[in-house]
Amino acid sequence: MIINNREISAANAPYIVAELSANHGGSLENALKAIDAAKNAGADAVKIQTYEPDTLTIDCDKEDFVIRGGLWSGQTLYDLYKQAHTPFAWHKALFDRARNIGVTLFSAPFDASCVDLLESLNAPAYKIASFELVDCELIEAAARTEKPLIISTGLASEEEIGEALEIARSNGAKSIMLLHCVSEYPAPIETANTRSVAYLQKRFKVEVGLSDHTLGVIAAVTSVALGAVLIEKHFAPHSALITPDSAFSVDSQGLSELKQTVCEAWKALGVEGLKRAESEIKNRVFRRSIYAVKNIKKGEPFTRENTRVIRPGYGLKPKELRRVLHSFASRDIERGEPILDETVADETVARETIANKAND
Repeated sequence: MIINNREISAANAPYIVAELSANHGGSLENALKAIDAAKNAGADAVKIQTYEPDTLTIDCDKEDFVIRGGLWSGQTLYDLYKQAHTPFAWHKALFDRARNIGVTLFSAPFDASCVDLLESLNAPAYKIASFELVDCELIEAAARTEKPLIISTGLASEEEIGEALEIARSNGAKSIMLLHCVSEYPAPIETANTRSVAYLQKRFKVEVGLSDHTLGVIAAVTSVALGAVLIEKHFAPHSALITPDSAFSVDSQGLSELKQTVCEAWKALGVEGLKRAESEIKNRVFRRSIYAVKNIKKGEPFTRENTRVIRPGYGLKPKELRRVLHSFASRDIERGEPILDETVADETVARETIANKAND
């Protein structure tokens, strides 16, 4: 996947997305400052959410519309979305700010009309939020733009994920990524199940990232180790601001630490196979090898008394010891000299040496 000329793949460091969501606290100025802060903290992209309360639900306080349990218990859906939404009227200013400072901004639209708005602003990619994965018309609208499409999989069954991918592909989506996600706010670390990253890659043959609602960086690091190429984290740069999302969001320092940690984890992965670093190869000299531990005259046999396997590693490898112990010195060898192929001879040398001494 390529967004704004940045390739997102296992060949590159993880793509870090700062999810602003409701963390503007109802202020356009806060939202603009958050884009600046995300860029300064090292985010590759900032993501917003595009909806109005009336495009998501109705203003109704019947029991079906009241949240029970969790951070937002007791609120109606309408009141929560009214507090959390990013007004349509702000969008142009947000996209302009992102372009001016050189950070990517994209959004999660929540219905087809939101896609139209984002298209008018030339959004570079689209995110389908976990709760919208079953909204066929939304996926169709986003897919028809033929822009990169990121689909979050919280709550979804394998069948539903497969259906969403089929709808996206059949409507023109050419580049699709899945995000493993646990739709709990915050998500306890024991529910993170980051092995799903590798499973989703294998099962659906697409790049996979993580939409992370846990606290800390452990889930992100383990997901990168399992192949995640994108990490999305809720971002709240205004630490004093209490918003619907602030309890499970990272601040600027946390985002910077996340970026550094997951990038170091990615570097540590390296490549498959036993490729040795140059810095490691030079230390081979500290392995053991075969050395003379006493002076040895030409023609004398090598024995366990005059020859040992010791450090350093400039001599023959230890596996050659048996051959050496059945051989003779081809020349005089001083204590502390490495035993090499050219210093090892067969018994012919010994006989010649003995004969020469007799002639002397």
